[in-house]
Amino acid sequence: MTDFQQHALQLADAQSSPDWLNDLRAQGAQQWQSAAWPTRRTELWKYTPLVPLQNGDFKRWAEPAGGWQDHIEQIDLDATRLVFVNGVFDPEASSELPPEVVRFGDASAEQKAVISEHLGKVVDTERHLFAALSNAWVAEGVLVHVPRGQRLPKPVYVLHVSTPTAEPATANSRVLAVLEDGAEATLIEHYASTADEQNGFVNSLTEVVLKDNAGMQHYRINMEEENIFHLGGVHADLYRSARLRGFTIAQGSRLKRVDYQVNHKGEGADLNLQGIYLPRNSQYVDYHTNIEHCVPHCTTKEVFRGILADKSRAVFNGRIHIHQDAQKTLAELSNKNLLTSNKAEVDTKPELEIYADDVKCAHGATVSQINKGALFYLQSRGVSRKEAEIMLSFGFINELLQEVQEPAVQNYLGPRLARLFSRDNELLRHISYE
Repeated sequence: MTDFQQHALQLADAQSSPDWLNDLRAQGAQQWQSAAWPTRRTELWKYTPLVPLQNGDFKRWAEPAGGWQDHIEQIDLDATRLVFVNGVFDPEASSELPPEVVRFGDASAEQKAVISEHLGKVVDTERHLFAALSNAWVAEGVLVHVPRGQRLPKPVYVLHVSTPTAEPATANSRVLAVLEDGAEATLIEHYASTADEQNGFVNSLTEVVLKDNAGMQHYRINMEEENIFHLGGVHADLYRSARLRGFTIAQGSRLKRVDYQVNHKGEGADLNLQGIYLPRNSQYVDYHTNIEHCVPHCTTKEVFRGILADKSRAVFNGRIHIHQDAQKTLAELSNKNLLTSNKAEVDTKPELEIYADDVKCAHGATVSQINKGALFYLQSRGVSRKEAEIMLSFGFINELLQEVQEPAVQNYLGPRLARLFSRDNELLRHISYE
């Protein structure tokens, strides 16, 4: 067991939590203690070195901080808002919660039963090591439980704020969404930080259960400062005719990895997952997705695009597994990458593993640089080379941005991504993000 694993267990021991979570915490601690630490020979971690995390001094829990409101750009929307600062709930910055949304610590007996039934049951902790750590650390979290046939009138907006601390520290975040038959909801998870140099580690985990004919819009936005360490995951079970539309976007950091695990467990389940990653400088970002088609007549459409600048590095590993009984499956996986620097690097690995014979599946990946012909065309029309590069880069991902169905999320991302591509504000007037 590594020093990091030992320190993580010490953090768990020093943490107070509700008694009814003790079994899950003990199970997570046992799995974490017995698990082999990933190395470059571990296939799921082949391209993601954990040495920076091992060398970090993450031996303490982060503490809440004030004065962050003036430094964080929140998404402007009418929503049920929950704010966590360095992993600690901030009631003053949060809104009044409806009956369908509750923190673990305030759960009623009925809500505790829902949490106990599903928390830690969606995620495969044997495959996802840091999910086991999240179980060992679970003490607080958010439950979104929508009863049968109901629709949440407002989105649930969970804002996780990171601020630098006197010494490197750790924050753990947990979200559980359970939608009963025919229920609908929108969940927005936003991970943000102040512009100051960060020195923390965030371990985040979201579990989603969509019962028969339930539908969810889920957004995961990682716009943190580049020195943060962030390991996260979204794990979902889709039952008969359930619909999950997911959108994720991430800037890079010293170490950032997000896993998506979606299990089609009921016929007619549908997944539409779109993602964008935008590392620059010497940042790193890794997306691993694994879609399990366990039953017939399910569909998956997965599209990820990355733009890499400077000396950044990205990893994309997308796997779709079609089980033997999953006939009449329709699955598509696409990953496209644009390198704006000859020093940027991406490792992409789309996978299709098919054991059924009556399916329609496709997958592909591309890695390219800015098209010289298009660049020349724009320059010949009086556009400067820098302006042309920005326009072509932004256009590479703008198609996915235009498909974001929540207007407030689209309005939040558009101008910020435009600024990300241009260090010269004068160039932004040529970019349309509306």
